[in-house]
Amino acid sequence: MTYTAIDLFCGAGGLSAGLEMAGFTVLAGNDMFEAAGRTFALTHPRAKFIPGPIEELSVERLMEVTGLQRGELSLLVGGPPCQAYSVYNHQRGMHDERASLFKQYLRIVDGLRPEWIVMENVTGIYSIANGEAVRAIKAEFAALGYAVEDAVLRAEDYGVPQERRRVVFIGNRIGAPISHPEPTHGPGRAEPFTTIKDAIGDLPPLDNGEDPDRVAYLDGEPTRYQRQMRGNATTVGNHAAPRLGKVNMDRLPFIPPGGSWRDIPHDLLPEGMKRAKRSDHTKRYGRMTWDGLSCTVLTKCDIHWGAYIHPEQDRAISVREAARLQAFPDWFEFSGSKTEQYVQVGNAVPPLLGKAIGDHLMRLMAAKGKAAA
Repeated sequence: MTYTAIDLFCGAGGLSAGLEMAGFTVLAGNDMFEAAGRTFALTHPRAKFIPGPIEELSVERLMEVTGLQRGELSLLVGGPPCQAYSVYNHQRGMHDERASLFKQYLRIVDGLRPEWIVMENVTGIYSIANGEAVRAIKAEFAALGYAVEDAVLRAEDYGVPQERRRVVFIGNRIGAPISHPEPTHGPGRAEPFTTIKDAIGDLPPLDNGEDPDRVAYLDGEPTRYQRQMRGNATTVGNHAAPRLGKVNMDRLPFIPPGGSWRDIPHDLLPEGMKRAKRSDHTKRYGRMTWDGLSCTVLTKCDIHWGAYIHPEQDRAISVREAARLQAFPDWFEFSGSKTEQYVQVGNAVPPLLGKAIGDHLMRLMAAKGKAAA
């Protein structure tokens, strides 16, 4: 049985990569971010990348590109911003892009009629109007004939070396039971958490701002995670560090592993932080620890906003290190400027989280198939 998928708001293709690891055939992806589209096209050669805003994407175009008829797609995935949806639902005259993008996602669902859907979003969606946004989203799916269940998944519970929380909606129109993948990593589970050392300890040192073409791995026995990321590669790209200015470089030697802005001498602090409470901004100017998990990888690994300082070297983490912390395999190379590369990495669903979702969906689909037989 071939299970097919289409990825809307696909970005560089982290979720698609995870689904492919689980055995899905990803047929197409859509996004309006040009650099991410180039990355998706290079790293998903069997899928067709369709550039442009979703408002301009027709169901007919998707069926033409994939060769599918309505109702034949196994799985439609995507992460449309939904934060404003409940507000939009009650004030229909108000235009909000985040609400209209969810409407566009529903339009594609209604047109393609996939058997299953997966939609991911930020956890903050629960706090909007006491959960009204989530209730409104599920009601819209129900109106199209889809039962949907939501859960918060922690990326570190599935082998990703990073604290990251996402709301994942899983649904179907075929009456199959719906559940979410069980955690596999962490205390009391089959595998321990993947640490920062497990993830990036084999990548060679860099100077501040150094931007080599490709680098060889450090000597020594790789960890299980590093072997998984390397595959058969002997060198890796995108191991490029951002260039920090002198004032930041003067601050870094004072910050120990696990330390933060509070370890920087007062006269070297940014003006705005000289008045900050010691209990505030605990991640700012944070230095990672080898035996810990990364904080959430954002679209800018800016040391002023998070713990993105290398555990030992006085520099910010490279694009490749950020990608490793997001569980991107090393064959996954990012196109565009360095800034665009960080955005692609930070916006992505970690592929290993995508694989956990894909593996679980495969089991649900197979169980439904057996029951039908």
